[in-house]
Amino acid sequence: MSAPVTRLMLVSHARTDAMHTGRFPGDEPLDDAGQRDLAAVTDPPRVDRVLSGPETRSISTAQRFGSNISVEPGLADIDYGRWSGLEMTDLPDADAMGWLSDPAFVPPGGESLDALFSRVETWLSTVGSTPGRTLAVTSPAVVRAVVIVVLEAPVSSFWRIDVFPLTLTALGRRGGVWTVGSVAQKFV
Repeated sequence: MSAPVTRLMLVSHARTDAMHTGRFPGDEPLDDAGQRDLAAVTDPPRVDRVLSGPETRSISTAQRFGSNISVEPGLADIDYGRWSGLEMTDLPDADAMGWLSDPAFVPPGGESLDALFSRVETWLSTVGSTPGRTLAVTSPAVVRAVVIVVLEAPVSSFWRIDVFPLTLTALGRRGGVWTVGSVAQKFV
């Protein structure tokens, strides 16, 4: 008897104003371009379940892929704390360098990359024990973290993966081992 297979499709939420202007996001809606791009998705993949991060932008995107959506705290975007709404150039140089070079660095009132990776790893072990096809809508940061965890790459690799709005990253798990099928494929 073969081992059960888990198929995981991670969808990066559609575009928001913060993505367009290069700001750290807060809980914000999709912008007009994001809504148009989402409406252009005419052939969503067939799945057994749809999960979403708790942010408005993720839930709005997830609604395009199913009506019975489970909100998962483990899929939440990294918490940027008091940096939400700021651009990287608004930060003191020491903070910007700390953020880009030290995975334990915590933005004021926020979450470190190390904490994000720990949360993602826990979520992956849970979703990996559920056979079938799962589509999960989340932020680009979470998608990058998942890929790095699956590849067992160092956290410092976080900044070397581009995940654009409304893209699909496909993974599979059989016999307790995850594999990456594709990263950041465009829907439209």
